[in-house]
Amino acid sequence: MITSAIPACPDESITAWALAARAGDSAAVERFVQALHRDVLRYVAHLCADPQAVDDLAQDTFLRALGSLHRFEGRSSARSWLLSIARRAVVDSYRYASTRPRLSDTPDWQLAVESAQPRGLPGFDDGVVLLDLLAALPDERREAFVLTQLAGVPYAEAAVAGDCPIGTVRSRVARARATLLDLLAEAEAEAEEAEEGERVLAVC
Repeated sequence: MITSAIPACPDESITAWALAARAGDSAAVERFVQALHRDVLRYVAHLCADPQAVDDLAQDTFLRALGSLHRFEGRSSARSWLLSIARRAVVDSYRYASTRPRLSDTPDWQLAVESAQPRGLPGFDDGVVLLDLLAALPDERREAFVLTQLAGVPYAEAAVAGDCPIGTVRSRVARARATLLDLLAEAEAEAEEAEEGERVLAVC
């Protein structure tokens, strides 16, 4: 039995495992799940407003995928196919939640993904700041940005997962990036004004 995490694998290998799993190869099922488990967790965490639901949504995603393997023919990569299932699982959870009373108006989903945030975006030294800025984006732009810029999913696969043309994904990412830069500039300006105010008060 495989117990260690499988490093990032080419889409061709993952798709081959999915097809082998479809044919009844139990070892391929395990390789397929382990290869994409982290991607699914991060994706649903960014889309979901409830950090406690992330693991359940990821499990639901794989249960749906494994139950639908007989329909997977490898025309797209297994990664994009699985992420599209994850997206539907999150959407379905929102629909279900909308029929039930909410316990809180301020869901704190940041904790679910804070530790997994990649660094390297100019000015985003604090992962919490990035998460706060991402939360201000419209859902579709945030999804496209998270998929392509944080999860590293190719634009073509993000288009499949988001069920939209690749040009739409590029547009959403560009607009998301522009909005994030504007928000960052505003936050930095406010911080500078606050520091200046503190210096003035200290002098007085």
